Amino acid sequence: MKVAVSSTGSDLDAQVDPRFGRCACFLIVNPDDMTFEAFENESVSLGGGAGIQSAQFVASKGATVVITGNVGSNAIRTLNAAGLEVIVGVSGPIREAIESYKRGELSHTDQANVPDHFGMGGGQSPYPGEGMGTGRGMGQGMGRGMGTGRGMGQGMGRGMGMGRGMGMQGGYAPKQGTSASSPEQELTALKEEAKALRDQLNSVLSRVKDLEEK
Repeated sequence: MKVAVSSTGSDLDAQVDPRFGRCACFLIVNPDDMTFEAFENESVSLGGGAGIQSAQFVASKGATVVITGNVGSNAIRTLNAAGLEVIVGVSGPIREAIESYKRGELSHTDQANVPDHFGMGGGQSPYPGEGMGTGRGMGQGMGRGMGTGRGMGQGMGRGMGMGRGMGMQGGYAPKQGTSASSPEQELTALKEEAKALRDQLNSVLSRVKDLEEK
């Protein structure tokens, strides 16, 4: 079997990255002999759909279990559809996390434990409550109507991209110090979001078909 772990580095002594879709690396570990492969996460810079793309990636590598800190609803649906067990709330060195899994100390879930777009904004503040000041302003102005938009803007890092992302369901997240995205950047982000949504819909429809045929 193979266990996919969201990682801050490329070896077993690295920490479990609290972000799934936007983690730095994925380690695909064989828990029997602790051999592993390390892959840089190419979804880390996506404007939207990073959780879905990351879920599809680890499934393509033959993983049957995912160990991470946090996972959003888009990613958990994709992982569930692919038949992977998902373990969340894990921190510390990856080596210790794998040993805990082998001892049966970790339990899996089929529910997200953070909102979508968790960890956006450059990866500097993946934890709630540690965001930059600009996040509060954009979250209140752009996302108040959505409910969750205000919470994300106030609490989740790098500010303006988070508030806008929640209010617009995954819009372009400008870097700190910029006031807005250009039309070209926003168009690129929207195209990425549309592709991710199509991939998610195809995954759901495939799962529905499988269940109907049983």
